[in-house]
Amino acid sequence: MTLARTALSSWDWIIVGLYAIGMLLVGFYYSRRTRCSDDYMLGGRQMKSWGVGLSLFATLFSAVSYLSMPGEMVKNGPMYWSMLVALPFVYLIVAGFFIPFIMKLKITSAYELLELRLGRKNRILASLYFLIMRLVWMAVIIYMCASKVIVPLMGWSESTALYVSVVMGVITIIYTSAGGLRGVVFTDVLQTLILFGGSITAVVLIAGQLGGIRAIIPDQWPAHWAGWVFFDTQARVSFLTAVIAVFGWHVCTAGSDQMAIQRYLATRDIRAARKMYLSSLVSNVAIFLLLALLGLAILAFYQKHPAWLPSEKTMLEDADLLFPHFMVVGLPVGVSGLVLAGLLSAAMSSLSSGINSSCLVVVRDFIAPMQKTPGSDIQQVKLARIISIAIGVLVVVISLVISKVKGNLLEVTHKTINLLVAPLFVPFFMAMFVRCARPTPVFLGTLFSGLIAFCISFSQELFSHNIPFLWIIPVSFIAGIAVSWLGSCFARKGTLEQVSRETGQTEPLQ
Repeated sequence: MTLARTALSSWDWIIVGLYAIGMLLVGFYYSRRTRCSDDYMLGGRQMKSWGVGLSLFATLFSAVSYLSMPGEMVKNGPMYWSMLVALPFVYLIVAGFFIPFIMKLKITSAYELLELRLGRKNRILASLYFLIMRLVWMAVIIYMCASKVIVPLMGWSESTALYVSVVMGVITIIYTSAGGLRGVVFTDVLQTLILFGGSITAVVLIAGQLGGIRAIIPDQWPAHWAGWVFFDTQARVSFLTAVIAVFGWHVCTAGSDQMAIQRYLATRDIRAARKMYLSSLVSNVAIFLLLALLGLAILAFYQKHPAWLPSEKTMLEDADLLFPHFMVVGLPVGVSGLVLAGLLSAAMSSLSSGINSSCLVVVRDFIAPMQKTPGSDIQQVKLARIISIAIGVLVVVISLVISKVKGNLLEVTHKTINLLVAPLFVPFFMAMFVRCARPTPVFLGTLFSGLIAFCISFSQELFSHNIPFLWIIPVSFIAGIAVSWLGSCFARKGTLEQVSRETGQTEPLQ
């Protein structure tokens, strides 16, 4: 084989352009079918389970994961994939406890639940945690996609990453603000198909070039891969820590993140919500295994063609860059555009859902309580669209500072995106499962959990001692629950009357 090209062709960019135009047309189509705020934010609460499930998968599986997982396999091996063992247990918890509890409440924002049980201050704190977490999450997605993929592929200077981020943000803002949740879900389904199609195509082509699937499976364990470790607190990834961390992430997200809870509420009933969540988890397993195989394929490809490595880059130190680089040098014209569209679809599906859910939280948890009388349906939809645009602009601005966070893509994800996952779940856990929970101790426990998560995430910078990033979620969750529970147990005025005065309810929610 000879190196045929060093940049994407015009046909590749035509495919990407058609994809972007298609997303805009979907947004405009659903904008005509949106008549009230419930249509805009929850799709009328009558959406199909499988479609909403694929939307939840596409939302939470971001472009950062799409980029980082093949690189993780190339550099560190399959140890990280042991986390899949946690997913059946995740489903049992979410389907058995969370979905029935949440679906019986006639709410729109997830954080209304907290005010019913633990008062307004816990609702406001949780809403702030969610907004901070998802704004940073969306900023990371834009930055990674612009600076780690588009700019290197085109050979542009790093300064152009800003303009690429703006273009991506503008396209996503337009179709999200126009179409609401229906538009988001429809585009998420299309983006999921593109995501799988692009990845499968890349694996098949590499296998064909190397002589079959067997050629991409290593004959022996590469020396640079991490070995099997059942449990080690100092190891970057061990089996038990990976299972605990992923179990914690999925449970915390499913039980407290507006993007997940919004999709339960968009379905008809408990049964439909359970089917929705199952389809999301099955899609996760499928893409994780597919990207692991893609990582093996890319490793085999560059081992056979080391001259095709990016200039002045090494296979191990720059593993995150190999998949984007392979799109140009290893794929035929047109197919590169399809795979790049898959990457952009992963980014834009996350952005669109993040903007839509953040808009709902701003409207329901901050603006609505201050309004003496709600506006008309048309006014509420117009307000939601204006807020969606403002959120999108803010995300682009935040993306400019993400480059300061050190680490590979997987580590940056956990240090920033997952920082507040467990602290956000602390008040929900207390509200749903601890009958003696009191507003003030839970509020303090939630704050303490956030502090612990920050200290673990940036332990190297703060204490000159690196704590493995997989400990962020379990340790911060346990710390927050301990403070909340102990404080509630020893609260001298933790009586039913005190709860009634703080929450405005005659009795706590059971």
